Amino acid sequence: MTASTSSRRGFLKAASGAAAALAWPATRGRGEETPRLVDAWPQFRRDPRLTGVTVAPPLSLDVLWTHEAGEDGIESSAAIVGGTVYVGTVAGQLLAVDLETGERRWAYATDSEIGESSPCVAGGLAYVGDLDGVVHAVSIEDGEKAWTFEAGSEIRASPVIHRDRLLVGSYDQFLYALDAKTGARIWGFETEGPVHCTAAVDSGLTYVSGCDGELRALRVDDGTQAFSISSGGYTGASPALEGGRAYYGTFENEVLGVDLETKQIIWRYVNEDRQFPYYSSAALADGKVVLGGRDRMVHALEAATGRELWSFATRARIDSSPAIAGGRVYVGSGDGRLYVLDLETGELALDFDTASAISASPAIAHSRLVVGTLDGQLFCLGRRG
Repeated sequence: MTASTSSRRGFLKAASGAAAALAWPATRGRGEETPRLVDAWPQFRRDPRLTGVTVAPPLSLDVLWTHEAGEDGIESSAAIVGGTVYVGTVAGQLLAVDLETGERRWAYATDSEIGESSPCVAGGLAYVGDLDGVVHAVSIEDGEKAWTFEAGSEIRASPVIHRDRLLVGSYDQFLYALDAKTGARIWGFETEGPVHCTAAVDSGLTYVSGCDGELRALRVDDGTQAFSISSGGYTGASPALEGGRAYYGTFENEVLGVDLETKQIIWRYVNEDRQFPYYSSAALADGKVVLGGRDRMVHALEAATGRELWSFATRARIDSSPAIAGGRVYVGSGDGRLYVLDLETGELALDFDTASAISASPAIAHSRLVVGTLDGQLFCLGRRG
């Protein structure tokens, strides 16, 4: 599929206006203002609330460079900070790649596969987990080890920084809070199933949508549980937070909207025609919840009610989590294509064929999009010249 000339012109016009803003817009969730960020994508879903929204979209999908990361592939989603791309590989390396040229700056060997754990970059360190259950903190200057922490089982969750603490879940059923500088364990909270999702953070609470079927709110300071809400099923997706609500899909073929004040599920969305699990984590913008499904569709739901606003069909299941920028949705599919959809209508604006399945999520910064594929190619897309 290709976009028409008029669609491309409309896309470039909308993207050009959004690219002029280079700071994260301040919003309010549960009584706390979102920190203003420079034009960067420092962690999975970009911000601690895991909203997947940024301000400087790519102005086109020209290939600016590709980087060969190894034939074992890339499941990890990239981080982009300070002109450098950080990404983990199934071959067991954390790579630092120049955003401008695609040249490798350094490679750090973890001695184990990096699965879906995506780097988090803060305070001069890049953090990532591996399938041996080790959290690695690596200097972004030279790729040297700063510290490691060993959990009891594999880590597929992505680390998240909150102030001086690193939050990360493990398949040993624990969510850990570690000292970000030293890796010392501050606390660990044991759930009743593997912690696959990335923890979301807002107003001193961290939220985990667990494989035990519970959405848990834990106090970041001491790891005690504030409350839990039954999701009614196994959950692999991470919760996205906005306006005192959490949104996520489950393996019971539902998407949930949860009111964190009343501690009630306010809506459940089920596709009446195609009931498949949701593994993709949601993006939130303009009153919409956008996520991919294993039904091969991208779904946009009304955040207030869960009503479906539009859907878009791809040729394979969608485990990639969407990014939103400049009024457009960017998402990869198992069919090997990166799709760019209009946020309001769901109409196709652009697409790009990577020739290999995409399960990683796009990262967007400096008007460039970076995403890896399962054949080990790291793509940087944007406007050439």
